[in-house]
Amino acid sequence: MGKAKLQPKIDVKRGGFTLSEMLLVVALIAVISGLGGGLYAGTYKRMLVEKAARDFLLTAKYARIMAIERQQPYELQLDPNNTGFMLTTSQLNVESSTTEKVVVSDYYCRPVEFQGDVKFEDVRIGLGDSQAAGEGVTGEEEQIIVFQPNGSTDSAVIQIGDGKTHYSISILASTGKATMYVGKADEVKTGIVDLDAERL
Repeated sequence: MGKAKLQPKIDVKRGGFTLSEMLLVVALIAVISGLGGGLYAGTYKRMLVEKAARDFLLTAKYARIMAIERQQPYELQLDPNNTGFMLTTSQLNVESSTTEKVVVSDYYCRPVEFQGDVKFEDVRIGLGDSQAAGEGVTGEEEQIIVFQPNGSTDSAVIQIGDGKTHYSISILASTGKATMYVGKADEVKTGIVDLDAERL
């Protein structure tokens, strides 16, 4: 008699996911991407405010250097429509032999136009601590910070923000030194400066 061959019993199970498992995975991916998108949007808006404030700081520093180097005033002008700022100076027109105001636009400095909801929230030019907070830039008056050839300038505290994020730039009158702070203009202390302690 022949030997009976024992066949191993194979348990065949079909692999795969159920519909409820697939829906759960899709829902988790949607929640995670939604959180990431919200974080990205907030970070992007903060970045726009910081970039605008940093551009203003660098323009103020550049204006001070150029005023001293060229021995002529440079003016940092805030746009009356609250959309940006630019640096201007006087230049001799050879053809007409007259002095004209020109916008500085070179490798280091260009006019800046605000992006998104960024704007000047508080502008205090030539003010002391006792002066009340400004209303920002309006179309009624032109706001200018003049950097002199001797390194001095108008004292100023400028607040740039979008309603949620705020940066303030302080410019000292005696030295023309510009410093950027995180926060509102009310938090920036201006006052008497010890010139011996200041490093230019």
